[in-house]
Amino acid sequence: MLTKNTQPTNHVANWCRPLGRALLLVALAASSGCATVGYYAQAVNGHFDLMSKRQPLEQVMNSEDTDPEIRRKLELLRDARKFAVAELGLPNNNSYTTFVKTGKKNITWNVVATPEFSMSPKTWCFPVAGCVSYRGYFAEADAKSYEAELKAQGFDTQIGGASAYSTLGWFDDPLLDTMLRGSDIRLAGVLFHELAHQVLYVKDDSSFNEAFATFVEQQGAKIWLESIGRQDTIPAYDRYLERQVDFNNLLQKTRGDLVKLFREQPPSEVADIEQLRKAKLAVFDTMLENYEVMKAEQWDGFDGYDNWFAKETNNARLISVSTYLKWVPAFEVLYDESGGDFKAFYKAATEWSKLPGQDRSAKLQDYLDRANELSASHPPPDSDSALKFARSQ
Repeated sequence: MLTKNTQPTNHVANWCRPLGRALLLVALAASSGCATVGYYAQAVNGHFDLMSKRQPLEQVMNSEDTDPEIRRKLELLRDARKFAVAELGLPNNNSYTTFVKTGKKNITWNVVATPEFSMSPKTWCFPVAGCVSYRGYFAEADAKSYEAELKAQGFDTQIGGASAYSTLGWFDDPLLDTMLRGSDIRLAGVLFHELAHQVLYVKDDSSFNEAFATFVEQQGAKIWLESIGRQDTIPAYDRYLERQVDFNNLLQKTRGDLVKLFREQPPSEVADIEQLRKAKLAVFDTMLENYEVMKAEQWDGFDGYDNWFAKETNNARLISVSTYLKWVPAFEVLYDESGGDFKAFYKAATEWSKLPGQDRSAKLQDYLDRANELSASHPPPDSDSALKFARSQ
């Protein structure tokens, strides 16, 4: 399945967008035999139920029954959709020109799993979407039931709700009431992100896909802010994004520490598994300590990620967040090399997508190294304004 937003705080909620997109694509691939008939049935039924409830945006906005704030947000997204086509070169089709009121908190729920002593997630492979590291359900109860099966098999698991829905352009996807949470810039960003996946999507490479779409979202949001006369908020937005990068770097470091631990102490060769479990927990304790230092020394006490760290962390939960931001700075460098022109950027990114997997990763790493070298020379914007901005998200 393919969707989005599985995390407990708004600051990390935007990083799991593939988790709703795959749902229909999985269902379309039922003949592949790579999942149960029951799973495909819920996917097909959930999708077509959603499609059957679509209403034209103008009809919803003109209805006296529509809540004024919902109307305002839909008008904003309608205008942002036009902006995305005209200024960002995103697809001009019928996606996100209709609306569905689901009355739900999330549109889908997604399960991520890893072995207890591995940072390689379990994957599910489908002919259209390729191999992805999650399995999505329209009903939360179904997701919890499947998660319980995986836990019984010894997997670390994570389950989270997704607020957006996409079929990568195969169908005319609607806007959902679940997508309307948060600030105006978040609403526009979600729209840009989902449309970006219709420009470029690489099978079996979630990290590439999400970083590409996230960069389009973030750069598009800045240009959009300028277009509506809110360019004064961009420095604060940049600082907000920098905190996301700091957070992701911390998770990447933790992930690396766990990979090293499991490599040096393979479970099959460890006499005392409980000692390995304790060593694993010690790595997560160190992550929390590093977070507190980062919060105090780099973020002026900003606590927007406290809710995430307050919950028990395992391998699956770490992976469900850390996958999607790693390569974003690499795409930023590529965009600059493309002269700040989205058409040229899309062309260059498409060329990257055609490379074999190892070569593509090497190219991304090279550009990420360049980005890291450049970032040291850019001081952060005013922290007070950034704090106010982040709390509005």
